[in-house]
Amino acid sequence: MRNKITKIALIILTASVLFSCSLTKRVPDDKQLLRETNITVNDKKVNDEDVTNQLYQLPNSDVLGLNIRLHMYNWATPNPDSSYQAWLNRKPNRRKRYTALLSDKQVQRLGQSFFVTGISSFLKNVGEPPVVVDEKRTKRSASRLRAHYFRQGYFRTQVDYKIDSIAYKKAKVSYTVNTGKPYIVDSISTQIATPVLDSLYQTTKDKSLIKKGKQYNQNDFSGERDRITNYFLNHGVYNFQPNYVSYNIDTIGTGYKANVELLVTDELIRTQDSTYTRPFKIYTVKEVNIYTENPNGEETPAIDSTTYKGFNIYSNGKLNYRPKALTDPVFVTPGSTYADFRRTLTYRYLNNLSVFYYPKIIYEVDPNDSTGTSLITNIYLKPKDKFDLSTSVDFNHSNIQDFGIQGNVTLSARNVFRGAEVLSISTRGNIGSSRDQAIKDRSFFNILEYGADLRLTFPRIFFPLNTDRIIRKEMIPSTTMSFGISRQQNIGLDKESFTGILNYNWTPKRNVTAKLDLLNIQYIRNVNPQNYFNVYQSSYSRLNDYALQYQSQVDPDYFTTNPDTGEEELIIESGTNGFINDVKNENVTVSNEDFKSINSLEERRQRLTENNLIFASNFTYTTSTKENLLDNTFFIFKTKLETAGNFLTLLSRLQGDKNMNENGRRTFVNVEYSQYVKTEFDFIKHFDLRRGKVLAMRAFFGIAIPYGNSNSIPFTRSYFGGGSNDNRAWQSYSLGPGRSGSPNDFNEANFKMAYSAELRFNIFGQLNGAVFGDVGNIWNVFDNEEDEDYTFNGIQSFRDLAFGSGFGFRYDFNFFVVRLDLGFKTYNPGREVNDRWFKEYNFSHSVLNVGINYPF
Repeated sequence: MRNKITKIALIILTASVLFSCSLTKRVPDDKQLLRETNITVNDKKVNDEDVTNQLYQLPNSDVLGLNIRLHMYNWATPNPDSSYQAWLNRKPNRRKRYTALLSDKQVQRLGQSFFVTGISSFLKNVGEPPVVVDEKRTKRSASRLRAHYFRQGYFRTQVDYKIDSIAYKKAKVSYTVNTGKPYIVDSISTQIATPVLDSLYQTTKDKSLIKKGKQYNQNDFSGERDRITNYFLNHGVYNFQPNYVSYNIDTIGTGYKANVELLVTDELIRTQDSTYTRPFKIYTVKEVNIYTENPNGEETPAIDSTTYKGFNIYSNGKLNYRPKALTDPVFVTPGSTYADFRRTLTYRYLNNLSVFYYPKIIYEVDPNDSTGTSLITNIYLKPKDKFDLSTSVDFNHSNIQDFGIQGNVTLSARNVFRGAEVLSISTRGNIGSSRDQAIKDRSFFNILEYGADLRLTFPRIFFPLNTDRIIRKEMIPSTTMSFGISRQQNIGLDKESFTGILNYNWTPKRNVTAKLDLLNIQYIRNVNPQNYFNVYQSSYSRLNDYALQYQSQVDPDYFTTNPDTGEEELIIESGTNGFINDVKNENVTVSNEDFKSINSLEERRQRLTENNLIFASNFTYTTSTKENLLDNTFFIFKTKLETAGNFLTLLSRLQGDKNMNENGRRTFVNVEYSQYVKTEFDFIKHFDLRRGKVLAMRAFFGIAIPYGNSNSIPFTRSYFGGGSNDNRAWQSYSLGPGRSGSPNDFNEANFKMAYSAELRFNIFGQLNGAVFGDVGNIWNVFDNEEDEDYTFNGIQSFRDLAFGSGFGFRYDFNFFVVRLDLGFKTYNPGREVNDRWFKEYNFSHSVLNVGINYPF
């Protein structure tokens, strides 16, 4: 054992030395590789990204401490073509021999092949050349550091640098920054040339970012310029621009105080021959003209026009929209004071309709107004095609399907009721292949699923009562009605599903969305409940073990002989049902513990084979700080509250006890309905660590509590653990509940906690890597499950949190990301208490996850 440890240590030491030496392979003898940069500010070492980003030179990028891209660059041959020619000429007869075999032209082409020059070109392109210390760039970095602190009010900053050799052809650069005392804003005065602007400014100066007694910061001054500009633009000052705002800052002899003067000049007017200035004016919108084209693209000289609530509407042909549908999205109204935010809101609302292409909104000064303070607003709308047909094909893989092909055909019709509504009718189908033993069909494509959906979207709140005061049109409200039907064949129990949803969406403010499903109805009918024990093989195996344990008391007719193993097994379904009934009726005497287990198996079977009627309402609130797709510093918080069954309970009670079934449960149309309350909290946070590194974290908490007509949660509304977007060391439905060890084929529960952290980094080009850790589990709580291994029992249950870790790769295709993650079971709560850490931390027990886009 000691010899093995010594050999491993020698291998690691040798590899470290070789990799370290190879770093300087392409560094000239008179140069040094930059290995380290240190910045000391006022005697304190600083690693702030805002500071280090001021440097023109940083050490080569690394992945977990390894300079992979630098090594790749060093592995490339510097001049592969020259090396190839030298290799040909190294032996007198080599070129002749190859020329005779291939021809001279082909020999030359061989020098340009991938195996000669292509590999080196690839390594150079994806690799990274060594960062060689350049004193000119070091000086420029020092100047940039000085400017950085100057912008923060340290006007007397001094920066020195020092280049030190730390090894052969390696060096580090140290920057020493002495900021001195910062300057503080003292007096603030204004000089605004236009009196009307001066009056406007006085109403908002208390919100100024520049405050007396605050440290000077250039960001405050640029932010205040933008704030003033936006304020003027939104209060009638047409064509105001940021360059009209400037500052005079006096720091001479003030004793580290800055006296600020805010300057706002008059409007600059340029003509063909000269320029001049004039005071700014407050503008009023006199007219709003809305122009629409014929949606069929037909050229016609006829103009259809109408006036609605002061808006002028024109169409080159018959007007195909109700006037209200065109004016509701427009926030620029006749008689209103010019405000730039109204144009922005109009753009957002019109784009949200999905009926028009991107609109044009143009302001022009009314030539007939002698005062020159009236604007005419022209809005040009180009309708999209009336009908749109789209198709899609996806290839998928799941824990049920080994291979599947899914197709979708959608027909969209716009403006169906002349109110900018959109109607979508879609059909979908899926054929798949599965080797699951529960599926008796052994043909390749033995899974079939098909369905159809109808979806109608209104660009307003569709409700009997007026909701304009609660949900204003600035919130861009919409209503969606959808109906769907689907059918599965040869997938487990097979299912028929019917759904109906009445949904409202609106945006209370920027980056905040609200969604209300006033009605969310789902009816699920299991077509083949008798196939349960063929699908849930683990439940069958446990039940069969109990039957064999008490075989002397069990009716022999319940068993058959397995032709493959020669062992006796319960017959599905006569044998399984017979054995369960005999145990419940005490015809077969079993221990109390085994009775509970068998009864639990039967309760689970009854629950998963019964038809479900879910009549729910839910509200989802989401807030985000994400600005765009490239933003890597943001958070998303999402919370959801759902209740089900309350309305049906009210109806059922009005009808008395005639809607009660044999289990004492209330029914609706002879189906026992579910009743529960469910809440979820989902928080995602990203940290931009710069240089291609991002730390992403997610925390999730969800609980569904049955009550009234239910003592458990429907399978479709329960939680599961594992999978490519959850704990990646476990497959979907294979984690939990609790410390039970995942005894079922599809393990689910009604309480879930999860936390994930992932460090993402660029390897080269579009290829990114990640290391991650996932913590979480599911439990039963407040339902009919009593086994402590399955249930959440307070703080002590936190030891049942599963921990998975691993690494992965992501390839960014710009429009989507392909993701591969390899998860390892680091802490498995399903094992014995003293046997949980690292017992399955190997490739044989790892889980490969394939996904599209990032997990969170």
